[in-house]
Amino acid sequence: MPPLIAIRQHIFEHREALKNQYKEGNLLPEDFLHQHSQLVDQGFAEVIKAYPLPEGAALCAVGGYGRDELYPFSDIDILLLLAKEPSAADKERLETLVQSFWDLGLDIGASVRTIKDCLNEAKKDITIETSLLECRYLLGNRALVEELHQKFMKNHNPQDFFLAKQLEFKQRYARYNNTPYALEPNCKESPGALRDIQLIHWLALSNQIKGSWQSLVDANLMTDKEAEVIKKTEHSFKRFRIELHLIHNKRDDRVLFHVQPRLAEVYGYTAQAGKRPSEMFMQDYYGAARMVNLITHFMLQNFKDYLFPNDKQVSIIDEDFQRIGQLLDIRHDDAFEKNPSLLLKAFLVLQQHSELEDFSVRTQRLIWGNRKRIDAAFRANPVNQDLFLEIVKQPRGIVHTFRRLSKLKILPRYIPSWSKIVGQMQHDLFHVYTVDQHTLQVIRNMRRFTMPEYAQDNPLAAQLIADFDKSWLLYIAALFHDIAKGRGGDHSTLGAVEVRQFAELHRLAPEDVELLEFLVANHLVMSNVAQKKDLSDPEVIKHFSETVKDRRHLVALYLLTIADIRGTSPKVWNAWKGQLLQNLFQSTSHLFAGDHFDRNTILSQRKAEADAIIKLAGLSDEQRDKFWSKMDVAYFLRTEASDIAWHTRTLYSHIGVADTVVKARPVEKSEHIQIAVFTRDKVNLFERIAVYFYLHNINILDARIHTNADGYALDSFSVSSAVFQNPRDFVSLIETDLAKSIHDELPSEEMIAQRPTSLMVGADIRRSRTFPIVPSVELVKDEYGSSWLLSIVATDSPGILYHLAHIFNQHRINLHMAKIMTLGERAEDVFVIDSPQLDNEKSQLAFERDILDMLNRLTKLK
Repeated sequence: MPPLIAIRQHIFEHREALKNQYKEGNLLPEDFLHQHSQLVDQGFAEVIKAYPLPEGAALCAVGGYGRDELYPFSDIDILLLLAKEPSAADKERLETLVQSFWDLGLDIGASVRTIKDCLNEAKKDITIETSLLECRYLLGNRALVEELHQKFMKNHNPQDFFLAKQLEFKQRYARYNNTPYALEPNCKESPGALRDIQLIHWLALSNQIKGSWQSLVDANLMTDKEAEVIKKTEHSFKRFRIELHLIHNKRDDRVLFHVQPRLAEVYGYTAQAGKRPSEMFMQDYYGAARMVNLITHFMLQNFKDYLFPNDKQVSIIDEDFQRIGQLLDIRHDDAFEKNPSLLLKAFLVLQQHSELEDFSVRTQRLIWGNRKRIDAAFRANPVNQDLFLEIVKQPRGIVHTFRRLSKLKILPRYIPSWSKIVGQMQHDLFHVYTVDQHTLQVIRNMRRFTMPEYAQDNPLAAQLIADFDKSWLLYIAALFHDIAKGRGGDHSTLGAVEVRQFAELHRLAPEDVELLEFLVANHLVMSNVAQKKDLSDPEVIKHFSETVKDRRHLVALYLLTIADIRGTSPKVWNAWKGQLLQNLFQSTSHLFAGDHFDRNTILSQRKAEADAIIKLAGLSDEQRDKFWSKMDVAYFLRTEASDIAWHTRTLYSHIGVADTVVKARPVEKSEHIQIAVFTRDKVNLFERIAVYFYLHNINILDARIHTNADGYALDSFSVSSAVFQNPRDFVSLIETDLAKSIHDELPSEEMIAQRPTSLMVGADIRRSRTFPIVPSVELVKDEYGSSWLLSIVATDSPGILYHLAHIFNQHRINLHMAKIMTLGERAEDVFVIDSPQLDNEKSQLAFERDILDMLNRLTKLK
């Protein structure tokens, strides 16, 4: 057998044996990594016997391989270190040698350099400089490798290296949204993962602190407890990354949704108290990442102080605190022990001094070490209660303060329920944060309403919060709105109980207690009404106003609702939802202001408002009446004044003339388009429109179907699409194409089947497959008994509405209105329908079964 084939076979056979030993529990992670590295060392040694190094050269391991940490599918970085510039013969020999390494079937990255090359490249590239810190001799000229190390360390500047690594650290954290709580973290690169541990190791080597974590303790950079924790978590992350490689069967360090249940099984987790094993596994992962993240920040500050010792001036703030440079420092080591109230006061003082950036590491360590002094007696102390409320009432720093309170575990000590939502995952297909991180996002959004630089995002919210009495109550509502998630039961109801207890304990005024309880109990109500109900129906506004009681409750709920929705995911909020919420807010405000909301008043007001707009467009009463005479009372009650005016202006001239007219217009300050279809009614009209939207990747946000006494349909749609970069460019195209499509033959099933079922990619589709929504269908009579309400919940798919339209046509269902609510990858849609068929139980059951079968089919295709 040729030597390379034999060497390759030896490596692969022994690597499989190592994997099996590891899987059987006979190897610790550190032993696997070391023995795997040794196995490759041996392979390289055998290759070099057959294909020697150039004279005076050496072979070195760098990167993870240099650390003696070779994971199952890691790339293998090597340095061929030359004693002199290579001759032509040397170059030929090196090419043969490198090709031989590649022929081993390993993922090898090889660099060929002299010492001078190494030093020059290290100055230009921080990655190369880092790799040379942990360069490990393998074969050849050992003296040359020692010379490289000596010259490298002589040229190496620890201060410059620290600043470069600090910048690299910030950039990496920014790529992962500065949080260890990503739902699909990367166990190597994410905040709090292996790269943080390696960063501490590199900074130690840069300062010639070698050996175990104890070396950092001996250098007074790390405490004994931190060394113990980092050693334990390093072991955990090494195992974690090995398991990931083995599950993926390739180099992939992402903890993907479909992998999480398998990891939980490997680690022996079982379902408990309604929680999936994967949820409990991920909560433990987040716990480990949080500790690494905390210690890494400590170490960065300590190395900064170590390397730049003169960069600090001390000044006294009060008897308990002092300023050191731009950091807040506790003056006495036993201060928190003697006066535990300082654990909260420290955060308040930091808020009140805008020139300070953070706590000193010493202070953070003391806060962390004394956190357990916050107990029931501490929480019952009025002094501490007042301090906590003062923190909430501060005009600045509220978001950073709550993040620090959570990071240093003061928040879960002061509000014990907080600990239950830390790292709690949400598999509802629209939250992209854990519950605690979502809550902090909601607080951030609420704070932004008060900041001038964000006022343009929502001018109404900015004005409302500026005028709101005791706006700090809204932060408390945000803090508690999801506090009871993951326990089973209605989290809104359970959370309302908790916030009432908190408010009463903190001696808030009765009306403030009631407001907080209301907000937490009803924090989902406004969103559901705005997105699922007909806001042009006076009864909807009346019922909602009875729930919110008065304007103060309305304003508070509106602000919390916006902050909440925007805190679920960057993709969930859009201008359409913002407009729906604003419409509901304004309609309810008018009602509280004394405006009458009976149908006759609404009808008169709406016609008057529409008429005023029409007159501005220059239309005569005769032209207006030509259109209005064809529309019944239901049309005017269910259509906004601005839309009535638009319909009148664009359609009056087509009455009695055109067979089909399609008009479209972009919605101001959004990427949405409004479409009006005026045509002679046909049995499958909605299906024809829906299939056009489906085939052109256009999403229906809202649909209103109206048929007049003359047999003409006026169907109105609000739509969006990823292709609408500039909606105005698509208006004419839609007007022409959709009108033609309505008269053309319906596309064949084959053509429709070629359309992709799902537009979801990456994390979206992985999550929907791993944690699918069980489709549900509910069909009930509306409150008037004249129509039916069809509600569906399913994983979102562009095909849902087309397939529903097809089923409506098959069962002879008349559609009056559709309200489409998409939350990330979750669809919650409501349709107002009627048909004599639905009065027959068998027909009704067949209709519901066809919809459920369709939803299940679409879900399986993802």
